Amino acid sequence: MQSMSMLDRPAENAPAPAVLGVEHSLSGRRWTWRSGAENPAVERMGAALAQQLGVPAPVGRLLALRDITPQQAANFLDPRLRALLPDPSSLVDMDRAAARMARAVQNRETVGIFGDYDVDGSCASAIVAGFFEELGCAVHTHIPDRLAEGYGPNGPALQAMIDQGATLLICVDCGTTSASVLNPLSAQADVIVLDHHKSEEALPAILATVNPNRLDCSSGLGSVCAAALGFLAIVATARVLRQAGWFGPDRPEPDLMRQLDLVALATICDVMPLQGLNRAFVAQGLKIMAKRQRTGLVALMEIAGVTKAPDAFSCGFALGPRINAGGRIAEAALGLRLLRCVDALDAKQMAERLDAVNRRRQGVEAEILDRAMLAAAEQKEAGHGVIVLAGKNWHPGVVGIVAGRIKERFNRPALVGAELDDGSIKGSGRSVAGLDLGSAIIAARQAGLLKTGGGHAMAAGFSLAADQLDAFHAFLNTRLPDAATLPDTLDLIVDTVVAAAGATPELAQDMGRLAPFGAGNPEPLVALPHVGIVRTDRIGRDGNTLRVLLRAENGTRLKALLFRAEDNPLTPTLEDTTRPALHLAGYLRAESWNGRTDATFFIQDAARA
Repeated sequence: MQSMSMLDRPAENAPAPAVLGVEHSLSGRRWTWRSGAENPAVERMGAALAQQLGVPAPVGRLLALRDITPQQAANFLDPRLRALLPDPSSLVDMDRAAARMARAVQNRETVGIFGDYDVDGSCASAIVAGFFEELGCAVHTHIPDRLAEGYGPNGPALQAMIDQGATLLICVDCGTTSASVLNPLSAQADVIVLDHHKSEEALPAILATVNPNRLDCSSGLGSVCAAALGFLAIVATARVLRQAGWFGPDRPEPDLMRQLDLVALATICDVMPLQGLNRAFVAQGLKIMAKRQRTGLVALMEIAGVTKAPDAFSCGFALGPRINAGGRIAEAALGLRLLRCVDALDAKQMAERLDAVNRRRQGVEAEILDRAMLAAAEQKEAGHGVIVLAGKNWHPGVVGIVAGRIKERFNRPALVGAELDDGSIKGSGRSVAGLDLGSAIIAARQAGLLKTGGGHAMAAGFSLAADQLDAFHAFLNTRLPDAATLPDTLDLIVDTVVAAAGATPELAQDMGRLAPFGAGNPEPLVALPHVGIVRTDRIGRDGNTLRVLLRAENGTRLKALLFRAEDNPLTPTLEDTTRPALHLAGYLRAESWNGRTDATFFIQDAARA
């Protein structure tokens, strides 16, 4: 059977016809077929895959559209960690780190763990801390306060853990760019970094820096998150202990697979590509999470209304934002404390606090967003390829979210900062595919424009003196010149067109075979032609979700939902009492309740039919 790379695709520069003729939807987008969707060779490949795997034809076609080869297909549909887990020793410095971590266990040392204040940092900290505690070590953890301490390791916090007896310090999800902080401390305690952030600077002179994105690491694991690195580190450490004969009847080996729920949560929330190893981490981790064995996550799922088996959507949009909220505007360590909590009552109280903090975060974000959007529009009109904003009384904990919203609205890299009382600006940026913001931030730091800065291709953090903001903006426009030529809106990529009458629970379940969905594995986008609106009503705590009952041309009914209805350009037309016929685009999902499975359509865009 041919691989997808050998198929005859249409010429790259040949304009594809718009799906259902939609050139300008209600949100201003053109509906475009996913590459290969109209290619007969893709149809043939999909049919062959369906026959080979024993899956329905729509699943085979969607696999073919994603360039999944016959050799990859079985692992894609049923990713097994045993088949995909790499040897941790492939990471530079991992053997040194694992040997030292094993010695800490054997000597019952006190271990200090310093983590970042986001979901990934909290999950990585919980994984490593739980491992040491289960094996009898005393553990101290520290998550820095975003406002008072900022990002990354700081001397006072690490020194405090040394003063409490820590002889081994482990920095997770941070530390690669912190040589000036870590080097002086290495005389008092051994220091290990487990990080995945890019750096072009000299690494810290410490015991071990495990980072797949360090320039001399050829592991091929550059797309895993810090929690995954933490998991690989405890796998490597357990192996060292096993080889030393440490485990026995009186010292049972810990079940490391129980930690995969946190690896899955962090992988999703840190927007890692859900391919290969990451896909296996998430698929297996969600199964662990569904068992509801971690007290803190159980409490958080209850408060967030996650009543069914958790999936990538509930992790990314229900659980993750609540854990992040503590680090954004309240108690930085609250998320980590919840993940490590074993008392159900304490966990319930912490989950309720995080839920309340998340609602407050949404209010703070809303206060900034309108002004930031206006300023961003002005910069775009002025010809800036990169949008750079800063404001007084803007909360540093939400500027990253605002940057993400601006990026989505204008399809431009966006950086948003908060002006602080000391005359500095602290902010976050979000980029678009193909423009490496992390490298640009590192270059700006090396050019002397920033006090601190670093990150990934798609997200970065920075701080600078306020009087350097214009120079920084000019630098980014020059460094990322392609940003100025980006289209104002991205085309909406459609996988398939389905008559509303055919949008059945069975089809939704078939499409769900391709889950987990996320970065690197987008959920199939379905277009429904010529649907009618029977009725609409607002639901949810703030009435910000629009519930829609759709009618197919043959009279069949289908439930649909539109989120963020309050400021959504689709809402007026969907609520139009004249009930115009529409083409809709969105996600078809199977939802089960009380033993009954129904299909629900999650609306992403609409156009008049």
